[in-house]
Amino acid sequence: MTYDFDTPIDRSGTYSLKWEEAGDALPMWVADMDFQTAPVIREALRQRVEHGVFGYSIVPPEWNQAYVDWWGRRHGLAIDPDSLVFCTGVVPAISSMVRKLTTPNENVVIMTPVYNIFFNSILNNGCRVLESPLAYDGEGHYEIDWADFETKLADPQTTLMILCNPHNPIDRIWDCETLERIGELCWKHHVTVVSDEIHCDLTDPGFDYVPFASVGEHCAMNSVTCMAPTKTFNIAGLNSAAVMIPNPVLRHKVWRALNTDEVAEPNAFAMDATLAAFNEGEPWLNELRAYLAGNKATARAMFDKYNASVPADRRIIMVEGHATYLLWVDCSAITHDTDALCDHLKREHKVMFSEGSEYGGNGHDFVRINVACPRARMIEGLARFIDGLLAYRAQSFPKMD
Repeated sequence: MTYDFDTPIDRSGTYSLKWEEAGDALPMWVADMDFQTAPVIREALRQRVEHGVFGYSIVPPEWNQAYVDWWGRRHGLAIDPDSLVFCTGVVPAISSMVRKLTTPNENVVIMTPVYNIFFNSILNNGCRVLESPLAYDGEGHYEIDWADFETKLADPQTTLMILCNPHNPIDRIWDCETLERIGELCWKHHVTVVSDEIHCDLTDPGFDYVPFASVGEHCAMNSVTCMAPTKTFNIAGLNSAAVMIPNPVLRHKVWRALNTDEVAEPNAFAMDATLAAFNEGEPWLNELRAYLAGNKATARAMFDKYNASVPADRRIIMVEGHATYLLWVDCSAITHDTDALCDHLKREHKVMFSEGSEYGGNGHDFVRINVACPRARMIEGLARFIDGLLAYRAQSFPKMD
């Protein structure tokens, strides 16, 4: 590999949320990576810092074109540059749109388990969360419960849906047929779709995501797509994202929402980082995707080895998926309270994961594990996880030991 993803980076003293919250535990929870960003981004930022003047910034046409070129080249989506609006982040944009595109006490549909911050964006802005739980087969696969989904959309109080594409935390890449069906049902029931596609570039090699707006006219004209370089290139702290809205009427509403909430102006580094990422960062990303796929394969092998060593009814299941660097692990054979399990793992085995209950649906049976770190560190963290499972099982089922 040209790029080094194996050398550990000491993040102490950088006010890292991921590491500070973990205390003395190994942090494998929140979705940021323990890799340095692409060298071309670091160089662009170095030059910007050396300039020494950090006043107000504009959004230049080059920014729009960078998004147009990237999505056209990598995802086959033709974007009108004028359909793009800058925002400081996907979550601020979603929260603004909940406020602007709904009225208080209306329903916002989400398919759970799903990114936990969706709940905050909905509830904090006076709306109701309307969960449409995904159907789980108990063997590592989720599907949409179409009857329940349409029932939720048909509720007259439902005006908005937040889609996760690809789907965090189940790592699912929604195919064209599924997205088309979602889009047609939302069109039929007059429900606007906000599609969070921030994980779209972090798919396994050989697997591509489908942009929601690419599927058909109804999907494009009834949706807002949230996109960003931040998850892909590990620059979330630089606060740079975009929303893409083909429908000009809807675009004006969203533009007003973002400006009213003062989340539509870039900081001094957002433009340089974004342009470097999309214009020059592709070779780095290609190697990153291969490295992450190797981490996920190693994790699966470790889980298979663990499963071979325990009774059949005490095994864990790594949900099958080809997107993100987040593992969704079914621990229901061991416990239906993974909040308590995660507390045990952090306290006794010094490894920190995300509790599945945060994501709704059947998340109480799962833990979410971030494997975007050097492989040796990941192996150490997963070894602690397995040791913790064995100890927790011994506490929970003493007669079996």
